[in-house]
Amino acid sequence: MDALTSFVWNCGSRFNLDFLWDKSSRNRSFTMPRSRRRHRSSSSEHYHGGSEEYHRSKRRRREHISVRDRSRNSRCSERYHRRSDRDDHGDTYRRERSRSPEHQYHSRSRHYNDSDHSSRYHSRDDSHHTYRHRRREKHRRSYRHHRHTTYSSSSSRGQRENSERAASVEDDEEGHLIYHPGDVLQARYEIVDTLGEGTFGKCVEVKDLQGSEKLKSKEHAGSYLCVRMLDWFDYHGHMCLAFDMLGLSVFDFLKDNNYLPYPLEQVRHISYQLCCAVQFLHENQLTHTDLKPENILFVSSDFDISYNSRKRRDEKSVKNTDIRLIDFGSATFDHEHHSTIVSTRHYRAPEVILELGWSQPCDVWSVGCIMFELYTGYTLFQTHDNREHLAMMERILGSIPYRMAKKSKKSKYFYHGHLDWDEKSSAGKYVRENVKPLKRYINDPKEDNHKELFDLISKMLSYEPQKRITLPECLQHPFFAPFSSGTPSTVGNCGDRDRSHSLSR
Repeated sequence: MDALTSFVWNCGSRFNLDFLWDKSSRNRSFTMPRSRRRHRSSSSEHYHGGSEEYHRSKRRRREHISVRDRSRNSRCSERYHRRSDRDDHGDTYRRERSRSPEHQYHSRSRHYNDSDHSSRYHSRDDSHHTYRHRRREKHRRSYRHHRHTTYSSSSSRGQRENSERAASVEDDEEGHLIYHPGDVLQARYEIVDTLGEGTFGKCVEVKDLQGSEKLKSKEHAGSYLCVRMLDWFDYHGHMCLAFDMLGLSVFDFLKDNNYLPYPLEQVRHISYQLCCAVQFLHENQLTHTDLKPENILFVSSDFDISYNSRKRRDEKSVKNTDIRLIDFGSATFDHEHHSTIVSTRHYRAPEVILELGWSQPCDVWSVGCIMFELYTGYTLFQTHDNREHLAMMERILGSIPYRMAKKSKKSKYFYHGHLDWDEKSSAGKYVRENVKPLKRYINDPKEDNHKELFDLISKMLSYEPQKRITLPECLQHPFFAPFSSGTPSTVGNCGDRDRSHSLSR
């Protein structure tokens, strides 16, 4: 019994058993340094198996070792727990996200301040393994957006331990980089203010501390009417793209102006530039797939204000209608995989809804919907349901062609080749009362300019992609006749462009 009690006491003094309750150490085996492992040989145990003197001397030796190495063993165990927390990045990251930001900062600082000295208590035999492990850990940490240090490949071990640390980099709960005005990225871009936020990222205004004249000299400004990417870089796992500073989107300006429609001449200019920009994509075998007013930005959104006495309100009028097309994240080359569903709902072509396959004509449909919205101030297809969307199309443009209905994979929407739609339902009543044929939306049917606009829109909203008007044909339409002899600086250089000019430069 004395031997069993001594053995249990020695185990408690030599091993830190807290890892049994430590969340980060579950399902993990404790491995001691190689030089600390002890092995028993079967022959020795058999030879001394019946010797009581042998067991007493062995117990005294264990007690002596446990007193001498107690502090050393506790340090090894503590160091093991710190390393186990760092090793399991998935568990650590999920656990830290549930803590407060202050707790996360101190926790991460502690991890990385200790990591460079983690091999101090290892034996000489295990030092090389620990050094390689530390380098591998630093490489993995650089992808977790935490604090990390960058070393030169020629630095010695002492230089690495004493080198300056990089500034702390943290993310919020949604994975966005936490930043503040005045922060400098890449020692070049100083953050000024937040401009907006999208589904997958944020947009901030920055000041280029180095200037970008050398980039500007490589491109004729606005020659393609697409936004220019001036620079890109990976900032602690966050992909950052630098663009020209632009104004509001045509949608935001419309919303800020109480959805007051743009004047016809502004509709003409914006639409012509949009056709030029999208044509450039199509010439390079690209389909944008996400054309909408939010992705069309004014170069400058400065405006004049006039007072409308009849409506008793101020009305804005943008001074310069030059635009740039943005957001090529969903742009797809002809040879790439085509997703089944593309485009934002209100600007989605019928072939996409019916899953008949799509190509560049789906962009033309979207442009037609945008032109209608600029003219009227509201969306043409205000719905969030496929069947109702198709019913609106039939109400505005006429019946869906029979052959499209028969080819569609969405046969549930049709009955004997015709749209299965109950006009007596609440949805049917809504469509009947709020949607009307396209030509009835013309504000001034007697004016040729208005009629030409809706003639062009009707051709862009043709059901069948093969019969839909192309963008080169759109640019030759009578509605755009005032721009046939325009200069590149005012209407975009659609006709005479350098074919070797790349998309991003």
